[in-house]
Amino acid sequence: MTHPTAVREAARVIAIEAARAYVANIRPIDLTNPGVLVGHLMAAETLLMDIVTAHAEPTEEAAA
Repeated sequence: MTHPTAVREAARVIAIEAARAYVANIRPIDLTNPGVLVGHLMAAETLLMDIVTAHAEPTEEAAA
């Protein structure tokens, strides 16, 4: 499914800004706590998948 270019660009910006906000709010991480480390890795992976998805979906211009 194609989306209008403005909608796709907005989704891309939102995905990138969500990742930036997450990184900006990370406090010092207890590297001896595997649960905390896994949680941060899972959150980062989810944010990166959102960025990839936002950039992989076609826009109206690309479909034409």
